[in-house]
Amino acid sequence: MDSFYAAVEQRDRPELRGKPVIVGADPKGGRGRGVVSTASYEARRFGVGSAMPISTAFRLCPRGVYLPVDMEKYAGVSRQVMEILRAFTSVVEPVSIDEAFMDVTESRRAFGDGPTIGRKLKAAILETTRLTASVGVAASKLVAKIASDMRKPDGLVVVPPGTEAAFLAPLPVRRLWGVGPKMEEQLATLGVDTIGALARLPEGTLERRLGTHGHDLQQLARGQDARRVSAEEGEARSVGQEHTYENDTSEAATLRRTLMRLADGVAERLRAAGLKGRTVTLKYRDETFHTVTRAETIGSATDSGSVIFASAWKSFEAVHGRKRVRLLGIYASGFDAAQLGLFDAPSPADRLRDTLTERFGSGALTRASLLQKPRKK
Repeated sequence: MDSFYAAVEQRDRPELRGKPVIVGADPKGGRGRGVVSTASYEARRFGVGSAMPISTAFRLCPRGVYLPVDMEKYAGVSRQVMEILRAFTSVVEPVSIDEAFMDVTESRRAFGDGPTIGRKLKAAILETTRLTASVGVAASKLVAKIASDMRKPDGLVVVPPGTEAAFLAPLPVRRLWGVGPKMEEQLATLGVDTIGALARLPEGTLERRLGTHGHDLQQLARGQDARRVSAEEGEARSVGQEHTYENDTSEAATLRRTLMRLADGVAERLRAAGLKGRTVTLKYRDETFHTVTRAETIGSATDSGSVIFASAWKSFEAVHGRKRVRLLGIYASGFDAAQLGLFDAPSPADRLRDTLTERFGSGALTRASLLQKPRKK
């Protein structure tokens, strides 16, 4: 996001637009303590930047508008943004309140290539939050991150695969992860001031000086970063599945079949993990990106697809209106360990489904109601 805290304040208070806004501590006439959390682009023209002592910011920009941090408000906007990201892919790795990595490899069929998704993402964020975001599109996390900072605000920078080293070469070495002021001084003694100069160092030079960190740093300088985007957030608090339609739909039969498939998928994952859920949550997003979640706590914990579907369908009927649907999701939470007794074992159909899935793969057994007749030409 671009100048996130300050941008939210300027959005909500039109009289602040075009003015230098500094969010952070009270400057107290230049005698305040604390640091700048975010400065608007108008304030940055005066040299004010994030993490700067608030007293220094006041000396640079005494006529700026200084505001306290309203974390509750910013966190609410952040949740909106992260929901929009997850509308394009489930593989989202938040880095901070206003930044995240996304892996859209599996989203291309539904939404287009990386640059197309980048444009759609920016438009969706602007439409929903009235804020701008900058996006970097690349084949690695490092290059995507650097690209996202290149043309702020409201930027979109695409680095095609195979051009990473050329893109990085002219940039200051401080742009690389792991290069701080002290590391920058060490590299300067080797005549290195750009990423390209670092990449061209003879093999082993950095490794002898810095150990394995030197080797890793040179790999990054050459645009080689194999780290994957990780959506893992520790121990699971919920088990869920989502489906985003390639074309928004209002066809009742299609929506019902989707929810049934999702319910069966969630149930299968619960049984595989030895879990039962007491709460079933429906996630519903319409064609305008308006998102609603509706949760129901059922009588007893379950791992049954039929029970999960019945709860989700009830919630769906309560929230569905006239707009077409973009995304549906079902989540189970409130786990009980599935220590099954004599009378609460999985149903014969569920046991058979699990056995066949293990032997023949997903979809070996399905519900008759999910089978569609082939369309006549």
